[in-house]
Amino acid sequence: MLMAYRTVQERFPPMQAKAPRRTRERILETSLRLFNEFGEPNITTTIIAEELNISPGNLYYHFRNKDDIVDSIFVQFEDEINRMLSVPADRRPTIEDVWLYLHLIFELVWRYRFFYRDLSDLLSRNRKLELQFKQIYRHKVLVARQLCAGLRSDGALDASDQEIEALSANMVVVASYWLSYEYVLNPRRYTEQQVMADALMRGCYQVLSLVGPYLRGDTHALFRKLVDEYSKRPPEKLTS
Repeated sequence: MLMAYRTVQERFPPMQAKAPRRTRERILETSLRLFNEFGEPNITTTIIAEELNISPGNLYYHFRNKDDIVDSIFVQFEDEINRMLSVPADRRPTIEDVWLYLHLIFELVWRYRFFYRDLSDLLSRNRKLELQFKQIYRHKVLVARQLCAGLRSDGALDASDQEIEALSANMVVVASYWLSYEYVLNPRRYTEQQVMADALMRGCYQVLSLVGPYLRGDTHALFRKLVDEYSKRPPEKLTS
């Protein structure tokens, strides 16, 4: 019954040993960690260089400025989200596909959480990022709509086109901003692994609960079983 959850684990297998990273990769990795921990507005290229124990000149050899670093991290983020945001091509989607979709979204939001936490500030000064994020949000809503429409086609979901439109947008809003809500509740414990693992579990439940009232028959029973089993499962450790 927890097939969807296991599939998530399979999508993110343990990291294998890697060759020594190049300076550019180290800059991106360190910048992402610092942005996530302290907020992008609070981190400068000087801080990044000091954290890496390299000269500012070495950093500027690879990136023109901080916005260039942010844009490069966004390319990684965009590549990941475009690969995961899809519906089954060979069959109609099931409630377990919705469950998997939520897990993938929340995993991704956590790994790139500074984008979501600092989004207003980033978009106010980065027109390119603004346009790209709009496209990503449209893509998220499209996938949510396709999942809901697929359930309706099988008689598993009872909702009008207008209700599906609103439901799809609401799912994306809650999934995208859940961590911001949790941050307000626990600002001093935001980076603690266990606290945020619990927060992501709650986020998955909150989004899925939006779909619950529209489900019918066996799919509704499966929805209840998924929620019950997942709520009893100890939270997994998050990747940083």
